[in-house]
Amino acid sequence: MEKRNSKKSNLKIFFAYLKNYKKAVILAPLFMILEVIMDLLQPKLLSKIVDEGIIKRNSQIILNTGLVMLLVAIIGLIGGIGCTIFSSLASQNLGYDLRKKLFRKILISEFENINKFSPASLITRLTNDISQVQQLALISLRMFVRAPFLCLGGIIMAFSINLKLSLIIFIIVPALVFTFWYFSKKGFSLFSIMQKKLDRLNLLIRENLAGIRVIRIFNRTSYEKERFENASNELMFASLNALNFIVKMGPIIMAIINLSLITVLWFGAKMYINNQIKIGEVIAFVNYLMIILISLTMISNLFIFISRAIPSIERINEIFGIPEQKKEKKEKYSSFLFKGEIEFKNVFFSYDGKLENSLLKNISFKIEKGETVGIIGSTGSGKTTLLNLIVGLYQPTLGEIYISGKNIKDVDPEIIKKNIGFITQESLIFSGTIREIMKWANQEATDEEIIFALKISQIYDFIKTLPDGLDTYIGQKGINLSGGQKQRLTIARAIVKKPEILILDDCTSSIDFITEKKIFEELRKKLKDITKVVVTSRIFTIINADKILVLENGEIAGIGTHFQLLENCEVYREIYEIQKGEKIDV
Repeated sequence: MEKRNSKKSNLKIFFAYLKNYKKAVILAPLFMILEVIMDLLQPKLLSKIVDEGIIKRNSQIILNTGLVMLLVAIIGLIGGIGCTIFSSLASQNLGYDLRKKLFRKILISEFENINKFSPASLITRLTNDISQVQQLALISLRMFVRAPFLCLGGIIMAFSINLKLSLIIFIIVPALVFTFWYFSKKGFSLFSIMQKKLDRLNLLIRENLAGIRVIRIFNRTSYEKERFENASNELMFASLNALNFIVKMGPIIMAIINLSLITVLWFGAKMYINNQIKIGEVIAFVNYLMIILISLTMISNLFIFISRAIPSIERINEIFGIPEQKKEKKEKYSSFLFKGEIEFKNVFFSYDGKLENSLLKNISFKIEKGETVGIIGSTGSGKTTLLNLIVGLYQPTLGEIYISGKNIKDVDPEIIKKNIGFITQESLIFSGTIREIMKWANQEATDEEIIFALKISQIYDFIKTLPDGLDTYIGQKGINLSGGQKQRLTIARAIVKKPEILILDDCTSSIDFITEKKIFEELRKKLKDITKVVVTSRIFTIINADKILVLENGEIAGIGTHFQLLENCEVYREIYEIQKGEKIDV
């Protein structure tokens, strides 16, 4: 019962989306009704030609009725074309609207909620799933009107010809309806499985295209080909299972249709011999029977498309169902003086919201405006998670975080995004010219400001040597740059933003020590008033920081300057000894 209600609610949401295109949604069925009426008139006119024209050898009736049939066919053609035009307009606009809304929802949703979906799954929802919904809209606007009206009209016209012969319909229709219901019900689960297999294939394609160089370096081409073939085969078999099951319906329906025709012709012939029906009426009745059967087949195809589209609608609605960011409290601090101060008070955090599974435990510290603070610790100690809390990607499970004296929960996220520059471990660069890449962070940035940022990140000398300078085109993910050049470019991009807080998450790992030292010296000299938070695994990167925070197993093992930690923090001293290459006495 719950699953049935879920299907109904998803279809209601689907039709709710179509309400945005009322004109096309109304006109398409109206044109289709016109076509249906014309189609239903044709057998009756044919019956008249046979009984009153051909049998009675009245050529005038044949000519006149033939001309009427031609006019009816032309009007029906106009109705069909009109329906196609408006249904296409509605379905294409629906797809455009859904893609736009879905993409926007992905961008603005809480990170912790959207992060539950893999990128491959999101891509499938934005492409294949929306295509399925478009196809359903196109077919629905045609079939939802055409099929029921043809079926109902065919039954009425058949009864108007001969009541006794029409009783056969009460046997045929239930048999077909049961067949359609059974196959559409079973097909739903099979198409759901197919969409999941498509997700898996998209994931592998994305991974392989992004890591093609790594695959070749490690000589794993054969392994990845095998993985791709396995995923492709799984999708193929899932698709075949779904389609083969649905295809089985065709022969069953044809058997019912053929048996129906044989039955009608048998009884119709006997009734004609007994002068209970005219030959033209038998022909018209057969035509109306075919109209009824074809319309029921259309309805079955519609149910098949619904079975295939409902999983897609569900997957799209999963994204739309992500709760919006709460704004009740955040509206309280929609604007204030952002000073760049950061304070953690007894912060605990776990990804599942359970305190016993906390990755960060009882974190407390304060960073003053303009300070340079280093964060160091072993892999998995919670360094990046702590940064994610500062920028508001996640909210603490327990405890409080303050930005410029305001509780981060009460601050409009736009203020945080505007005033914090975050350089992640992954040097993600969008394609475009260097100037465009810089302006991506700050559209109003001048060339002077861009050059200033590039000089601080120690990449301007390299850019000057390029033939096109700032207009040099950088490919997707900075494909034509080295790892160190990409990292320096992302640092410059964050500086161009003019943030009050600059966060560097182990973003100099591919930069040599000399260049790295120059970058941090420039940051200290030229960005004195900006608060700088530096996560690194190398002590010598943060040795001159105002304070260093040492994390161990999600807890603060020590906090202070380099020399204070050498004296008081065993964890820090061990890291220093290993990196220096010799044991020291303090």
